[in-house]
Amino acid sequence: GVTTTSDMLYLYPNGKNELFDSEIEAARRVGMRFHPTRGSMSLGRSKGGLPPDSVVQSEDEIIEESIRVIEKYHDPSKHSMIRIALAPCSPFSVSEELMVKTLELAEKYDVLLHTHLAETKDEEKYCLERFGLRPVDYMDKIGWLNERVWFAHLVWVNSSDIDKLSENDVGMAHCPVSNMRLGSGIAPVVKMKERMRIGLAVDGSASNDTNNMISEIRTAMLLQRVKYGSNAMSPFEVLRMATMGGAKVLRMDDYIGSIEVGKSADFVGFNLDRLEFAGCLSNPLSALVMCDAKSVDLSVINGEIKIKDGEILDDEVEYFVREHNRISKRLLETSG
Repeated sequence: GVTTTSDMLYLYPNGKNELFDSEIEAARRVGMRFHPTRGSMSLGRSKGGLPPDSVVQSEDEIIEESIRVIEKYHDPSKHSMIRIALAPCSPFSVSEELMVKTLELAEKYDVLLHTHLAETKDEEKYCLERFGLRPVDYMDKIGWLNERVWFAHLVWVNSSDIDKLSENDVGMAHCPVSNMRLGSGIAPVVKMKERMRIGLAVDGSASNDTNNMISEIRTAMLLQRVKYGSNAMSPFEVLRMATMGGAKVLRMDDYIGSIEVGKSADFVGFNLDRLEFAGCLSNPLSALVMCDAKSVDLSVINGEIKIKDGEILDDEVEYFVREHNRISKRLLETSG
């Protein structure tokens, strides 16, 4: 039932830059509001980075492709369906020079910036050894703490980091299920939620499996309670984080994130007459988070109905499921 999403595509095997275009074509076909980020990796293991050399690109190609996709696709207008952001993958997969060049490019074209940050203890160790700074301090040094930026994860941050992030109006994509699955840790969202723009994210399929936003909402609330107590986060707070919070992170809250006159007609509906909600209707918002909601019954994007009575209104869904399974099987067979 997600109506707006962002994706960081940073793997372009064998120079297949057209994969970014394919994502946008798919989003347009579905009719989803899309904020893709042109990801990049330039620092392979031979140069002291963590990614294999086979998956990195030259920095000249990265900059060239970033300019291409911005000029071809970015639409800054209100109610825009496509906005581009730039996203060097992480401090350990690109050079400092590329981080700075990407920042300058974002300022020139007035687009947002994104990267992974402070996800694991290993990353903190790497940054200390390579830069002599912890991850947030390194971002501060190179100019990456500003209102144009949102970071994914921010698990391993201290009070000084949170001060710097909030003072510079940096956004956050909170990925609780991924952080649990990978054993990364628990982000201190309770200490950040009143001071920062925070949205919920599912990370990628390889570290989440279901990519179910409803599951993410419930998990985000419960995980904070595990660490900070039963009053750490309420159903209302986490639902707002999943809606208006995400809109604020993407700097789109002037036209999405809430149902208001003049905003885009993006909304979803849930049928609370189902068995899983029985006895819980005194507080529908709490029921939605605490009970067994799995998917939406209605989804409207930009005024067009995309899901009705729980069914995707697309005749080719079964075809794409078969194709997905076929490709997955082939990949498994060829990988040995």
